[in-house]
Amino acid sequence: MPSRVPERPPTASAVIRQELRARIVSLAMRPGEPINEKALARRYGVSRTPVHEAVLKLAEEGLVAIFPQSGTFVGLIPYADLPETIIIRRSLEETSARLAAERGDAAGLAAIDRAMAVLAVADKDDHEAFHQADEAFHAGVARAAGHPGIWRLVQQVKVQVDRFRRLTLPQAGRLDRVVAEHGAVRDAIAARDPEAAARRMGAHLDGLLADLGGIAGLNPDYFDGPGRRDEGEQGRPFPP
Repeated sequence: MPSRVPERPPTASAVIRQELRARIVSLAMRPGEPINEKALARRYGVSRTPVHEAVLKLAEEGLVAIFPQSGTFVGLIPYADLPETIIIRRSLEETSARLAAERGDAAGLAAIDRAMAVLAVADKDDHEAFHQADEAFHAGVARAAGHPGIWRLVQQVKVQVDRFRRLTLPQAGRLDRVVAEHGAVRDAIAARDPEAAARRMGAHLDGLLADLGGIAGLNPDYFDGPGRRDEGEQGRPFPP
């Protein structure tokens, strides 16, 4: 039997990129917040080169904005792009739900039930834990469908939606509604009703579209688009 080639450890640039990406997507680093590459290099104990490489990669994802004469900032959430991204996600996940109801075996359905149980008892004051439990449910649906790659594709396209979605979590009653909507998807899959499963998944994700205008209005500094205040009102520099 051929020996297994050991995996290479991640580069410093990859580690920094992953950690910064997680902080940006979770809103631990807020849209418009300045990024100091020198300070990051000191924090990680590296030269500026791997930090700059990580920042450039994040800029390609739209998570960082680089202005040569002004500085580097956490990118604003692109308001105009969100509806299309949500529609793409809805289409993919409706397919996952439909196939899970058609093809899901006992193990796949049990995994969905376990994810649902975790979500139902998730600490609603810990928004990051709730988000991760939500993600596990959606991933479970894709695995039950027999196409886990659908969820991997969804994760690639929804990074900006994840930032917006975290702003919806503090809404009164929002988390209870999310749990109920997931339960409706789970019940339709368990009942082997593909059309109901797809319809309920679509209705669940349509809630993000319905919330978009209101959330942007409450957080105008975080969005690149309607409702954003000018630099003077923001009190912090962010080139237009």
